[in-house]
Amino acid sequence: MTAALYEANRRALHVVTREGTILRAGRACLFVLGQLGYRWVARIFALPPLSWAVELGYRMVATHRSFFARLLFRRSNHR
Repeated sequence: MTAALYEANRRALHVVTREGTILRAGRACLFVLGQLGYRWVARIFALPPLSWAVELGYRMVATHRSFFARLLFRRSNHR
């Protein structure tokens, strides 16, 4: 893996489709969502201006990844 590829993967999710198309960030998330059975949701959110909102949301979460990890994945104190 090259240094540039490592850095790109560190910043955003990447998906390589069967056809060889490389999707990254929000588009990659929409592709995965479609593969998980939510095709209609992925199709709707792939349309502008919703696709712009998906990319913006992805960028915000990726930039503040540690905050969202702490917020969403708190350890339980229950024994």
